[in-house]
Amino acid sequence: MTSVVSSPQRTIRIGSRKSQLALVQTYWVQEQLQKSFPEIKFEVHTMATQGDKILDVALAKIGDKGLFTKELELGMINQEIDFAVHSLKDLPTRLPEGLALAAITERENPADALVVHEKYKDKQIDTLPEGAIIGSSSLRRLAQLRHHFPHLEFKDVRGNLNTRLAKLDAGEYDALILAVAGLERLGMGDRVHQVLPKEISLHAVGQGALGIECRASDTDLISMLKAIEHPKTRDRCLAERAFLRDLEGGCQVPIGVNTEITGNTLTLSGIVASVDGQRFVKDSVSGACEDAEKLGTQLADLLRSQGAQPILEEIFQTVQRGS
Repeated sequence: MTSVVSSPQRTIRIGSRKSQLALVQTYWVQEQLQKSFPEIKFEVHTMATQGDKILDVALAKIGDKGLFTKELELGMINQEIDFAVHSLKDLPTRLPEGLALAAITERENPADALVVHEKYKDKQIDTLPEGAIIGSSSLRRLAQLRHHFPHLEFKDVRGNLNTRLAKLDAGEYDALILAVAGLERLGMGDRVHQVLPKEISLHAVGQGALGIECRASDTDLISMLKAIEHPKTRDRCLAERAFLRDLEGGCQVPIGVNTEITGNTLTLSGIVASVDGQRFVKDSVSGACEDAEKLGTQLADLLRSQGAQPILEEIFQTVQRGS
């Protein structure tokens, strides 16, 4: 095997989506690696993914396995790029043969945020008036919010962050639910009107963290990428991803999580909800950080024993029918 870093003159090619947020994240990774390995040149290559091209259809209706990652993964397999930077929440829990999750960076705030139209700047999520239109493309967010706030109306919203915010400001929506991390990374933290507590909305698996994927055979590159890994974020996200993988859900299945680490104890909470928010099962498990993935599997088994499976099967059937 030829080492990807065998020559100090080697250029390492980083793959990224073309969206503004993806590029901000990728350039941050590039900067961190360049500081640690000044003798190596890190070069960013951009690609448009299927998720970037289809903007007029709800995510749940077009499938989500690799929606924002497949083209980048093909680029690695075809030796066009050496590694890719993903929002970890977009990276499927089962990777193509020959590829590996090499590193997970320190997590930004993983919570969901309420962003409101100017006319509702004096409101919180629980004081918005009946019939207020909330924009979100996430079934996970919709299911949890419908459960807590059945008097609100929900409408799908697609497009990059600037496009969504423009639709909100133009009055198409009364509020949006977005990731705190994405807003903060784009310097739009001032648009966060309310950080939703975990009691209202458990966040997406991997939300707020970056996942760096590369060829499993590039062991020297993997060692290099470990330089920017954050161990506590890694343990939290490995537990979350194992939970999701065991339940065989994608990012468009109403599965939410929360993880916390105290000392060497990791606590993982999870929820499986029906799309209408009427039914859900929710519980938590705790254990040692080094057993992160086992905890994820343990929680999946626990929720399944409490009735999660019929909810999941109903959702899968609905998605397959394209409804």
